[in-house]
Amino acid sequence: MTARDLVLARLRAALGEPRPVPAQVPREYRPAGAVATDLDLFVDRLADYRATVHRCADAEVARIVDELLGGRQVVVPPGLPPRWLPASVRAVPDEDLPPGRVAAADGVVTAAAVAVAETGTIVLDGAPDQGRRIITLLPDVHVCVVRGDQVVATVPDALARITPHRPLTWISGPSATSDIELNRVEGVHGPRNLHVIITV
Repeated sequence: MTARDLVLARLRAALGEPRPVPAQVPREYRPAGAVATDLDLFVDRLADYRATVHRCADAEVARIVDELLGGRQVVVPPGLPPRWLPASVRAVPDEDLPPGRVAAADGVVTAAAVAVAETGTIVLDGAPDQGRRIITLLPDVHVCVVRGDQVVATVPDALARITPHRPLTWISGPSATSDIELNRVEGVHGPRNLHVIITV
Protein backbone atom coordinates (compact mmCIF):
# COMPACT_ATOMS: atom_id res chain seq x y z
CA MET A 1 0.00 0.00 0.00
CA THR A 2 1.36 3.41 -0.99
CA ALA A 3 1.35 6.46 1.28
CA ARG A 4 -1.37 7.95 -0.93
CA ASP A 5 -3.61 4.89 -0.51
CA LEU A 6 -3.04 4.98 3.25
CA VAL A 7 -4.04 8.67 3.51
CA LEU A 8 -7.13 8.16 1.35
CA ALA A 9 -8.18 5.10 3.36
CA ARG A 10 -7.91 7.08 6.60
CA LEU A 11 -9.98 9.92 5.08
CA ARG A 12 -12.70 7.50 3.94
CA ALA A 13 -12.81 5.88 7.39
CA ALA A 14 -13.07 9.26 9.10
CA LEU A 15 -15.83 10.50 6.76
CA GLY A 16 -17.91 7.33 6.93
CA GLU A 17 -20.67 6.62 4.46
CA PRO A 18 -21.46 9.43 2.01
CA ARG A 19 -24.57 11.38 3.00
CA PRO A 20 -27.45 11.55 0.53
CA VAL A 21 -27.92 14.82 -1.30
CA PRO A 22 -31.12 16.54 -0.06
CA ALA A 23 -33.90 16.86 -2.62
CA GLN A 24 -34.54 20.40 -1.48
CA VAL A 25 -31.78 22.81 -0.47
CA PRO A 26 -32.64 24.39 2.92
CA ARG A 27 -33.13 28.15 2.70
CA GLU A 28 -33.14 29.28 6.31
CA TYR A 29 -31.70 32.75 5.77
CA ARG A 30 -33.83 35.82 6.31
CA PRO A 31 -36.39 36.31 3.56
CA ALA A 32 -37.48 39.69 2.22
CA GLY A 33 -39.76 41.49 4.64
CA ALA A 34 -38.42 39.77 7.78
CA VAL A 35 -36.91 42.95 9.26
CA ALA A 36 -38.39 46.43 9.63
CA THR A 37 -36.62 49.26 7.78
CA ASP A 38 -34.56 51.58 9.99
CA LEU A 39 -33.80 54.86 8.20
CA ASP A 40 -31.49 55.99 11.03
CA LEU A 41 -29.42 52.81 10.59
CA PHE A 42 -29.06 53.64 6.88
CA VAL A 43 -27.79 57.13 7.78
CA ASP A 44 -25.32 55.66 10.32
CA ARG A 45 -23.96 53.17 7.79
CA LEU A 46 -23.49 55.92 5.19
CA ALA A 47 -21.59 58.00 7.76
CA ASP A 48 -19.38 54.97 8.55
CA TYR A 49 -18.47 54.87 4.85
CA ARG A 50 -17.58 58.60 4.90
CA ALA A 51 -20.53 59.62 2.77
CA THR A 52 -22.22 62.94 3.59
CA VAL A 53 -25.93 62.65 4.33
CA HIS A 54 -28.54 65.38 3.89
CA ARG A 55 -32.14 64.80 5.00
CA CYS A 56 -34.80 67.08 3.60
CA ALA A 57 -38.15 67.39 1.86
CA ASP A 58 -38.23 66.84 -1.90
CA ALA A 59 -38.79 70.57 -2.43
CA GLU A 60 -35.42 71.32 -0.78
CA VAL A 61 -33.26 69.06 -2.98
CA ALA A 62 -32.39 71.90 -5.40
CA ARG A 63 -31.20 74.07 -2.50
CA ILE A 64 -28.80 71.36 -1.29
CA VAL A 65 -27.53 70.70 -4.84
CA ASP A 66 -26.94 74.45 -5.11
CA GLU A 67 -24.87 74.41 -1.89
CA LEU A 68 -22.82 71.46 -3.13
CA LEU A 69 -22.38 72.18 -6.83
CA GLY A 70 -23.66 75.71 -7.48
CA GLY A 71 -21.76 77.46 -10.27
CA ARG A 72 -20.22 74.21 -11.46
CA GLN A 73 -20.71 71.88 -14.42
CA VAL A 74 -22.80 68.82 -13.60
CA VAL A 75 -23.62 65.75 -15.68
CA VAL A 76 -27.24 64.64 -15.32
CA PRO A 77 -29.06 61.57 -16.62
CA PRO A 78 -31.79 62.31 -19.17
CA GLY A 79 -34.67 61.40 -16.83
CA LEU A 80 -33.56 63.33 -13.74
CA PRO A 81 -36.44 65.41 -12.33
CA PRO A 82 -35.73 69.06 -13.33
CA ARG A 83 -36.98 70.30 -9.93
CA TRP A 84 -33.83 68.85 -8.32
CA LEU A 85 -31.52 71.14 -10.31
CA PRO A 86 -31.04 74.78 -9.30
CA ALA A 87 -30.45 77.43 -11.94
CA SER A 88 -26.93 77.89 -10.55
CA VAL A 89 -25.58 74.61 -11.94
CA ARG A 90 -24.54 74.16 -15.55
CA ALA A 91 -26.37 70.92 -16.29
CA VAL A 92 -24.98 68.78 -19.12
CA PRO A 93 -27.46 66.03 -20.06
CA ASP A 94 -25.81 62.70 -20.74
CA GLU A 95 -26.66 61.97 -24.34
CA ASP A 96 -23.87 59.44 -24.83
CA LEU A 97 -21.21 61.93 -23.77
CA PRO A 98 -17.67 60.72 -24.44
CA PRO A 99 -15.70 59.68 -21.34
CA GLY A 100 -13.53 62.81 -21.49
CA ARG A 101 -16.55 65.10 -21.23
CA VAL A 102 -17.96 63.08 -18.32
CA ALA A 103 -14.62 63.10 -16.49
CA ALA A 104 -14.28 66.88 -16.98
CA ALA A 105 -17.56 67.52 -15.13
CA ASP A 106 -17.38 68.70 -11.53
CA GLY A 107 -20.08 66.31 -10.41
CA VAL A 108 -23.11 64.19 -11.22
CA VAL A 109 -26.62 64.19 -9.78
CA THR A 110 -28.70 60.98 -9.97
CA ALA A 111 -31.63 59.24 -8.38
CA ALA A 112 -31.45 55.65 -7.04
CA ALA A 113 -33.33 52.40 -7.60
CA VAL A 114 -33.25 51.16 -4.00
CA ALA A 115 -31.08 51.45 -0.87
CA VAL A 116 -30.24 48.97 1.91
CA ALA A 117 -30.28 50.19 5.52
CA GLU A 118 -28.36 47.24 6.98
CA THR A 119 -25.35 47.70 4.69
CA GLY A 120 -25.60 51.41 3.82
CA THR A 121 -25.68 50.48 0.14
CA ILE A 122 -27.33 52.35 -2.72
CA VAL A 123 -28.28 50.44 -5.86
CA LEU A 124 -28.47 52.08 -9.29
CA ASP A 125 -30.03 50.17 -12.17
CA GLY A 126 -29.47 52.42 -15.17
CA ALA A 127 -33.02 53.78 -15.24
CA PRO A 128 -33.53 57.16 -16.97
CA ASP A 129 -33.20 59.08 -13.68
CA GLN A 130 -29.90 57.28 -12.90
CA GLY A 131 -28.25 57.06 -16.30
CA ARG A 132 -25.29 55.10 -17.53
CA ARG A 133 -22.81 53.64 -15.05
CA ILE A 134 -19.95 55.76 -16.45
CA ILE A 135 -21.51 59.05 -15.32
CA THR A 136 -21.40 57.96 -11.67
CA LEU A 137 -17.80 56.71 -11.84
CA LEU A 138 -15.81 59.50 -13.49
CA PRO A 139 -16.85 62.82 -11.85
CA ASP A 140 -15.28 63.61 -8.47
CA VAL A 141 -18.62 64.32 -6.72
CA HIS A 142 -21.73 62.13 -6.86
CA VAL A 143 -24.94 63.55 -5.42
CA CYS A 144 -27.52 60.77 -5.16
CA VAL A 145 -31.13 61.47 -4.23
CA VAL A 146 -32.83 58.60 -2.38
CA ARG A 147 -36.51 58.75 -1.46
CA GLY A 148 -37.27 57.52 2.05
CA ASP A 149 -39.63 54.86 0.68
CA GLN A 150 -36.78 53.43 -1.43
CA VAL A 151 -34.81 52.42 1.68
CA VAL A 152 -35.34 48.77 2.62
CA ALA A 153 -33.99 46.82 5.57
CA THR A 154 -31.85 44.08 4.03
CA VAL A 155 -30.22 42.87 0.82
CA PRO A 156 -33.00 40.27 0.23
CA ASP A 157 -35.50 43.15 0.39
CA ALA A 158 -33.47 45.06 -2.20
CA LEU A 159 -33.19 42.03 -4.49
CA ALA A 160 -36.97 41.65 -4.37
CA ARG A 161 -37.33 45.19 -5.79
CA ILE A 162 -34.79 45.14 -8.61
CA THR A 163 -34.73 43.53 -12.03
CA PRO A 164 -31.61 41.31 -12.12
CA HIS A 165 -30.87 41.70 -15.85
CA ARG A 166 -30.47 45.49 -15.56
CA PRO A 167 -26.93 46.98 -15.24
CA LEU A 168 -26.71 47.17 -11.44
CA THR A 169 -24.21 49.34 -9.58
CA TRP A 170 -23.99 48.78 -5.81
CA ILE A 171 -22.49 51.78 -4.00
CA SER A 172 -21.33 51.66 -0.39
CA GLY A 173 -19.73 55.05 0.23
CA PRO A 174 -17.18 56.98 -1.84
CA SER A 175 -14.67 55.04 -3.90
CA ALA A 176 -11.88 53.76 -1.65
CA THR A 177 -9.13 51.19 -1.81
CA SER A 178 -6.01 50.34 0.20
CA ASP A 179 -2.53 49.33 -0.84
CA ILE A 180 -0.54 46.51 0.76
CA GLU A 181 0.40 48.80 3.65
CA LEU A 182 -3.30 49.60 4.23
CA ASN A 183 -2.96 53.23 3.17
CA ARG A 184 -6.46 54.33 2.18
CA VAL A 185 -6.76 56.00 -1.22
CA GLU A 186 -10.04 57.52 -2.38
CA GLY A 187 -11.26 58.20 -5.91
CA VAL A 188 -9.35 55.46 -7.73
CA HIS A 189 -12.39 53.76 -9.28
CA GLY A 190 -15.20 56.19 -8.59
CA PRO A 191 -16.04 59.54 -6.97
CA ARG A 192 -14.08 60.69 -3.92
CA ASN A 193 -17.14 62.49 -2.55
CA LEU A 194 -20.55 60.89 -2.16
CA HIS A 195 -23.45 63.06 -0.99
CA VAL A 196 -26.72 61.25 -0.30
CA ILE A 197 -29.86 63.37 -0.13
CA ILE A 198 -32.63 61.44 1.60
CA THR A 199 -36.06 62.90 0.94
CA VAL A 200 -38.89 62.28 3.38
